[in-house]
Amino acid sequence: MHRSRVYALLIDTPSPEAEAAAAFWAAALGATASPLPSYEQFISLHGAMPQPGLLMAVQVTDDDTPRIHVDIETDDLEAEVRRLTALGASEVARWQECRTLRVPGGHLMCVLPVESDRAVFEAEAKTWP
Repeated sequence: MHRSRVYALLIDTPSPEAEAAAAFWAAALGATASPLPSYEQFISLHGAMPQPGLLMAVQVTDDDTPRIHVDIETDDLEAEVRRLTALGASEVARWQECRTLRVPGGHLMCVLPVESDRAVFEAEAKTWP
């Protein structure tokens, strides 16, 4: 058995437009935009999500395709990737401990080890066989 939860909603934005995108989303959502410590490619949108344990951020990408994707955090990366591929996703990339999957419908999602505060993860994660 393993556990997982939605960790983040990320707005992937081409690098030249990231600052303007972060300012827009912060103003539109009544949030505060600030760089995420230790992760220079992310601009966190503090206060954008109603659930305190859920992160929303602009992710600076080298890709020219703007999109939105979900990050799932898990206490067993291999088991969660197997569970999601059995549901129809396919793995398209690996970066450090992150796995990028393409899900039915063509959207991307990332699966990563637990990033949130452990108490938040324990309180909100779902258990899977």
